[in-house]
Amino acid sequence: MVDQPLVSVIALSYNHAQFLEEALQSVAQQSYSAIELILVDDASTDASVTVAQSFLQENPVAFPVKTCFLPKNQGNCVAFNRGLAVATGKYVIDFATDDIMLPQRIAQQVAYFESLSSGYGVVFSEAEYVDETGKHLEFHYRDRLKHIRPIPEGNVYVDVLAYYFISPPTMMIKKEVLDELSGYDEQLAYEDFDFWVRSARKWKYAYLNECTTQVRKHAHSLSVKQYRRNDPQLHSTYLVCQKASKLNRTDEEQQALAIRLKYELRQALVSGNLREATLMMQMLRQLRTATGIYSGLLLLAKFGVPLYWGKRVYQYFQLP
Repeated sequence: MVDQPLVSVIALSYNHAQFLEEALQSVAQQSYSAIELILVDDASTDASVTVAQSFLQENPVAFPVKTCFLPKNQGNCVAFNRGLAVATGKYVIDFATDDIMLPQRIAQQVAYFESLSSGYGVVFSEAEYVDETGKHLEFHYRDRLKHIRPIPEGNVYVDVLAYYFISPPTMMIKKEVLDELSGYDEQLAYEDFDFWVRSARKWKYAYLNECTTQVRKHAHSLSVKQYRRNDPQLHSTYLVCQKASKLNRTDEEQQALAIRLKYELRQALVSGNLREATLMMQMLRQLRTATGIYSGLLLLAKFGVPLYWGKRVYQYFQLP
């Protein structure tokens, strides 16, 4: 029998007591056996640690389990890197413990990864979004992003720079990629956009046409908190755009960055984040991109005019 490559599941918990047992059970019930589970709790203030310890005591698993209970809340990027430091697998999954892995997920992704050339660093897939009770909401590609055909694969640097199309919880990552990047950037409030930009500069991405993960949407999800006033994720997005401007090599890449900046600028204006809107406008001007209507909207915002109606304007005029 051929040895199976080891997969490190870095399970990140922060106030997930309500969902934690189901999430850990979904790892324990994987059809794939070569797993190591690394549970990192980011100083939860609910019963997450107690739930995790009870589950692991009462449900012995056939694979190694490592735990790390951080004394101080430091955010996803730091918590993940603490888990990565002790990971020994060939492949890594960043697994939030409010989500659920479907039973064949790891087996399917490993089999696909092993069929690819060595230049591939990430495999991603379809996701099903569910609510707090597990009720179906929508599928990532079949419903939410059904206009994306074909789904970008291979050299996706330009694609990830311009558009959001990957469901982060579905990714399996070659550990070599994470080691090369020194993990996630701990100065940022969230990780996926930065990881996509830095990794896709060198590594290829592959799409597995299978639903592998149920992604939980609830009031405390990071995605739900995005694009609110004083949103730290928005400033992190600006910082990643700065990184990308230094990585870009072609006019096509600069145009992709301009698309991203305009999208994020619209979100900043609508949500009242003037600081980030101003910074993104400065970057757009440096790219010598047409910004006339955005300059007008920014001026209105600086005079205190609320732009909550901005989304309707965008939908009507389809701003570039």
